[in-house]
Amino acid sequence: MSEKDQQQAAAVEADAAGRGGLSQSELDELVASSDTGGRSATGGVGIFLAMTALAWSLFQLWIASPIPFIVGWGVFNDTETRSIHLAFAIFLGIAAFPAARTKFQLALGVIVPVLLAYLFMTGAKDDTATWWIPLVALAIVACVLLGSPKDRIPLWEWALGIVGAAAALYIFVYYREISERVGAPNLQDMIVSVVGLMILLEATRRALGPALMIVASVFLIYTVLGPVMPDIIAHKGNSLSEIANHQWITTEGVFGIALGVSTSFVFLFVLFGALLDKAGAGNYFIQVAFSLMGHMKGGPAKAAVVSSAMTGLISGSSIANVVTTGTFTIPLMKKVGFSSEKAGAVEVASSVNGQIMPPVMGAAAFLMVEYVGIPYFDVVTHAFVPAVISYIALVYIVHLEALKAGMEGLERAYVPKPIVQRLIGIAFTIAFICGLSLVVYYGMGWLRPAFPETAGYIIFAVLTLVYAALLRVGSKEPPLKLDDPNAPVTKLPLPGPTIRSGLHFILPIVVLVWALMVDRLSPGLSAFWATAYMIFILVTQRPLMAIFRGESRFANDVADGFRDLLDGLVVGARNMIGIGIATATAGIIVGAVSQTGVGSALADVVEVLSGGNILAILFLTAILSLILGMGLPTTANYIVVSALLAPVIVTLGQQNGLIVPLIAVHLFVFYFGIMADVTPPVGLASFAAAAVSGGDPIKTGVVAFFYSLRTAALPFLFIFNTELLLINVTWVQGIFVFVVATIAMLLFAAATQGWFMAKNRFYETIALLLIAFTLFRPGFWMDMVYPPYSQEAPSELAAAAADTPAGENLRLRVSGVNDLGDPIEFVALLPIGEGATGEEKLENAGLVTRIDGDKMIVDDVLFDSAAQNAGLDWDQEVIRVLKPVYQPSKYLMFIPALALLLLVIVLQRGRSARAQRKTSAA
Repeated sequence: MSEKDQQQAAAVEADAAGRGGLSQSELDELVASSDTGGRSATGGVGIFLAMTALAWSLFQLWIASPIPFIVGWGVFNDTETRSIHLAFAIFLGIAAFPAARTKFQLALGVIVPVLLAYLFMTGAKDDTATWWIPLVALAIVACVLLGSPKDRIPLWEWALGIVGAAAALYIFVYYREISERVGAPNLQDMIVSVVGLMILLEATRRALGPALMIVASVFLIYTVLGPVMPDIIAHKGNSLSEIANHQWITTEGVFGIALGVSTSFVFLFVLFGALLDKAGAGNYFIQVAFSLMGHMKGGPAKAAVVSSAMTGLISGSSIANVVTTGTFTIPLMKKVGFSSEKAGAVEVASSVNGQIMPPVMGAAAFLMVEYVGIPYFDVVTHAFVPAVISYIALVYIVHLEALKAGMEGLERAYVPKPIVQRLIGIAFTIAFICGLSLVVYYGMGWLRPAFPETAGYIIFAVLTLVYAALLRVGSKEPPLKLDDPNAPVTKLPLPGPTIRSGLHFILPIVVLVWALMVDRLSPGLSAFWATAYMIFILVTQRPLMAIFRGESRFANDVADGFRDLLDGLVVGARNMIGIGIATATAGIIVGAVSQTGVGSALADVVEVLSGGNILAILFLTAILSLILGMGLPTTANYIVVSALLAPVIVTLGQQNGLIVPLIAVHLFVFYFGIMADVTPPVGLASFAAAAVSGGDPIKTGVVAFFYSLRTAALPFLFIFNTELLLINVTWVQGIFVFVVATIAMLLFAAATQGWFMAKNRFYETIALLLIAFTLFRPGFWMDMVYPPYSQEAPSELAAAAADTPAGENLRLRVSGVNDLGDPIEFVALLPIGEGATGEEKLENAGLVTRIDGDKMIVDDVLFDSAAQNAGLDWDQEVIRVLKPVYQPSKYLMFIPALALLLLVIVLQRGRSARAQRKTSAA
């Protein structure tokens, strides 16, 4: 978190501590300063900024739609769209975010341009003119020092924003000329690159705080000063022309994959969420959660978790989620007995978890698609189980807190039906939904081949009829309004009318999920169709609802609908400023890593620090993610750490015999990146929650951290047990894994909270942790009792292959050299092929070996064979053969675990019963 954010959060928190909370306008200002821009320019300037944001949204909708290809105009390639996208982001980043006037901010705004100017001049070749570089730096320094009022945009900032946007547009304007001189930038290219890099860093400082600016600057410094670095990370150093070409003129740096994902996917999902929230879906989710769960023990806190999870479906911002749901949930949590700090911590833990909730995942899902190289559907599939388990565990934590404090829920406004009647109703509802899903699925499957040209129009017509019917149902219920959470008595809304009042909000989400999961459209096109349908709903819901209620003012209602649409388009674009700038600046870091080869050097550093221990490597990665996340937004943190350490974990894991799927490593990095929003002393989400609750922000962050321990434990578990990510499991196995992992996480939560059925004794806490670990990873104990592999001498390779069934993996411990010629050892998983003998099986797997003295040498590896895919290559030495042997089912370890759990239950039930008898006697 930046110093600006810290001071602002501290100020609002101090104010809240005296008054018990903030006004809505103050909370809106807090969100704006962090997400959409704190400058409140009015009049013509404000209108111009809104029109610029609107133009950005319309441009993104245009390039995502099929219209340009239909009309044959306005078709841009990926590089051109990234250029325009960044131009909007830089201009709005300068215009919407005033420069902070703290001494630290001013110092950074002056030092970084001057330092980079000196380094760029140092890196320039003798025949390159450098007189212009100090002028660029001095111009930016002058813009910083001249001042930056919050209520208007001074002339020098107009110039800074326009020049920055022009530098970003340079690739678009001169695309053809640049393509003809690839790798040989001229003076004009270098001037534009230096100007662009410096202004991008200034925009980063304004919109995201100093941390990301500092990290990116350090990598630029490292790029130039490679020869003077310590030997372990030294490199030849890069000249100004090489840096300009790599970072700005090509798509290796700023305009790389991260900015491409922001342009193609992320913007549309953020826009979709903004439009859905503008239509009233955010309020609807909160009300539904409260109507269903508010009556339970600690009900408002449970409802806060569920509403934050639903809000997380449409929002990628932790602080916006905290403020959106927290203004209503936190006072109600306090009302039923939660302290200010615990109420804020529950909201923080649930809101931050919104970023791990598919399908949006705070933009990380789309970055993983590009970095891991797997389809979006697979990313969401792998991320689903840990996210849901984490939310279920948080509901349980809230339940335990309520049990410890003897809390009750809020008063219901209705008499509940008998439990049997409710279960029958739930069963019929589930059966109806399943039947409807089957009809829709197979109906759509029949419709597309039957009417290939008009299927889209028919589907839209059917959706519109369903939409009109749901609006008709909703019109019979009163409009949803949030109760005053500070009122002395609050009755919960009725579940039925509350749910029926906004069922039409589900339709655009259905369109999105259907396009992504069933039609398997690209994420960008899926988001476009969902957004297009959301626009249709936003424009029509007011007039149609008014007609159904007999209150129609058609012209005014239509005008209000279009006004909501314009506001949503503007808000969506302003929500994207930080993400657009963050992905571009993170591209500087990624570009420096690829240009200098620091990744391989970092692998050596990490291996030395960890001693080659995979668990130590994971802890180092987690700590680095937390440290970087304290100042970097989640998206940028994920990009940086995944670029630096994800390959290191995979490589070192393989060298230590642990084959870690790349998606597991990327999810590991991402989970610890979002933990930084919680972790004190700089968790901005904790400051925002404290501003609402009137509690202490540091205490709120500490409590939220303990509530979030379940989120911190999950990454370590799914690294070692990839079944949690539904990797290589069937549907039946997936359901089994989900149920068992949920139980394990609930037991882990009970252990960390010190309460299960009664207050835990220390040995019960240890037992619960042991049981949870066993349920999560039963293979750990079974491997100790029955090792899954027997070690064989290299000379027994053929015999081991003969004993291994076709399709099974034979593990080979191999020594060789890496791409840099350094010696390495690693474990290769060799899938055994068909064959009558061991030699035939090895040949069918693509491996040919020879005996050289007492060594087994890889003599040949067939191209694109299983052996090559396993990492085997010529002249490597097979050191050891690990042959799979019979092992009983690892799930047998559940028997002693469940027996121990039964013992804990008996002990705690007995203690709880005695306590109740004493209370009754008293």
